[in-house]
Amino acid sequence: MLSRILHTSVAASRRLSTRAAVAAAPAKETPYRDRINAGGDRLTKSSAAGDKLTKSSAAEDRFTKSNGGGDTLGRRLFALVYAKRSAVVTIRKWKEEGHLVRKYELNRIVRELRKLKRYKHALEICEWMRTQDDMKLLPGDYAVHLDLIAKIRGLKSAEKFFEDLPEETRDSATCTALLHTYVQHKQFDSAEALMKKMSECNFLKSPLPYNHMMSLYLSTGQLEKIPETMKELKKITSPDVVTYNLLLAACGSQNLTETAEKVFLELTKAKIEPDWVTYSTLASIYIKSSNPEKAEFALKDMERKVSRKFRAGYSSLISLHTNLENKNGVRRIWKKIKSTYRKPNDSEYTCVISSLVKLNEFEEAEKLYEEWESISPTKDSRVPNLLLAVYINNNDKMEKAEAFYDRMVKKDIVPGYTTYELLTWGYSKQKEMDKVLDCFKKMVKSVRKWDPDEELVREVFGIVEEFGNVDAAEKLVVTLRRAGYVNGEVYKCLLRTYVKAGKMALIVEERMKKDKVEMDEEIQGLVQLTSKMCVSEIPGEL
Repeated sequence: MLSRILHTSVAASRRLSTRAAVAAAPAKETPYRDRINAGGDRLTKSSAAGDKLTKSSAAEDRFTKSNGGGDTLGRRLFALVYAKRSAVVTIRKWKEEGHLVRKYELNRIVRELRKLKRYKHALEICEWMRTQDDMKLLPGDYAVHLDLIAKIRGLKSAEKFFEDLPEETRDSATCTALLHTYVQHKQFDSAEALMKKMSECNFLKSPLPYNHMMSLYLSTGQLEKIPETMKELKKITSPDVVTYNLLLAACGSQNLTETAEKVFLELTKAKIEPDWVTYSTLASIYIKSSNPEKAEFALKDMERKVSRKFRAGYSSLISLHTNLENKNGVRRIWKKIKSTYRKPNDSEYTCVISSLVKLNEFEEAEKLYEEWESISPTKDSRVPNLLLAVYINNNDKMEKAEAFYDRMVKKDIVPGYTTYELLTWGYSKQKEMDKVLDCFKKMVKSVRKWDPDEELVREVFGIVEEFGNVDAAEKLVVTLRRAGYVNGEVYKCLLRTYVKAGKMALIVEERMKKDKVEMDEEIQGLVQLTSKMCVSEIPGEL
């Protein structure tokens, strides 16, 4: 049981440690279009089925080799890939064929599926195991089960699962899993109450629960609570490398370089081995404080710590070398990735292409894109969007961007939200109203629920208003209404367009009432102004 709990704790600690590196990464507030030009692609939700297939194949290979080759239960489960397929049906069929189903093998499969983020199949296996009388489940198994329920069914279901557990299984492992869920959902009161209960039950024997709380405070800016949490941790147990990584990240968020160096010194005095995240966080802090020499030393130490096992570290190295404007460093780490793995994945191509764009190495970025285009099975629009942004931002006209977009479509790359967002911005610069409206409409339709971009709405309406095109304005309102975004500002833009066109806007009050928008003085004034103008046609779709 102890080994199972420890394994769960170590895995969670690694995830926290990586998040600490992300939290400490240097970032500057830049205009939205500049962030896109630098490679930001925050809204695209493109499918990466090809990536999943590749990773699943690798997992299949590992299980096949460990079982002497041939058909295995692990291989069959990894071959499912798509969530609609049932892991339980696969297990039952395996048993019906006369094969044994061993708990340790299923635990290992669940672990691999979680790494692949195939949580539904992992949860199905956990639920099947719970129905088997010959499988004795340990608290660590329930902890994994709870975490998967939280991921698939949400916080309430995870709480219900915890409450229904037998008393003897509600121990340190399952409580820590529930705490982790509270932290992920930023439930401060519940997390702090659970920590108090765990303390009363003497469950706080490792640094992991404290690390979870520090991660919560760090991610929400409640940095003043971190020192007290650290103090409580030291009373009960000893900090680990993740604890120190979180402390360093907290220092980085406040630009406390000297304090960060003291934290690192304390870590070394405690004879704790720094990991790649430690040096990544330190390098980020030195970059933010304009200390490139110390950043370079930290990166050298970081590179020694990054290995095949810690793949994310390579992308972090590329990003940090980019922030130091070290082109040779970027190229060297890229070569290392290509020599270490069978082929780079999409996120690594995204990272290096984005870095080369930031470093103004556009031709090199284009060559790498062509390489990705020739080998990647995913057709993920986030990669070409990086170059599309360059063509839009760095050219006075849209010809090159349009040609590249056509190339994307011919290569069967499905445009995503950001693709249309970029094109909308690009055409707005050229004041090509019809194309602006077309791309804006496609952009909104490309997502299930639109997170309104008010800046872009103002930009699009500004062009429509400038042309005084009433028909275009009405079409834009229809698009926004379907997306659930109609407010007073939208009506003001609409009415100003009517004023520009010299036309009377009809049945405005009735439409506003239907859209649940309140009349204010400015809207009233615009309505009165248009009432003196010539009558327009009633819009076809209200």
